[in-house]
Amino acid sequence: MIDRLEKEVDMLERHLRVLRMVIENEPIGIVKMSNETGYPHHKVRYSLRVLEEENLIEPSSQGAITTEDTGDFVDDLDSKIDDIIDKLEGMKIDDMPEIQG
Repeated sequence: MIDRLEKEVDMLERHLRVLRMVIENEPIGIVKMSNETGYPHHKVRYSLRVLEEENLIEPSSQGAITTEDTGDFVDDLDSKIDDIIDKLEGMKIDDMPEIQG
C-alpha cells in the first residue's frame, strides 16, 4: 500500500521536474531533458504527455512550451503540496498505543 504511494510521489516529482525544465528553458525537447535529468527518453515523453493532458504545456516545432494555465498551477502548487503534507502527517501512528502481540 505504501509502496504504491511512494511510486506515485516519485512519478509526480518527475513530472514537476520536467515542468520546471520547460518553464526555465522553453522551448525544450525530450533529448535535452533526458540528458540533463538522467531520466530515460520514454519517462520524459510520458511526463510531457501527462503535462500536456493537464494543459500545462504544449508541443511546438522547437520543443515543449508552457500554456496560459501554467502560471496559475505553479502559483497554487505549494499550497496544495502543504495540504497533502498535512494529511500525511495526520496519518502517522506515532501516538497510537503499542500493539500487544
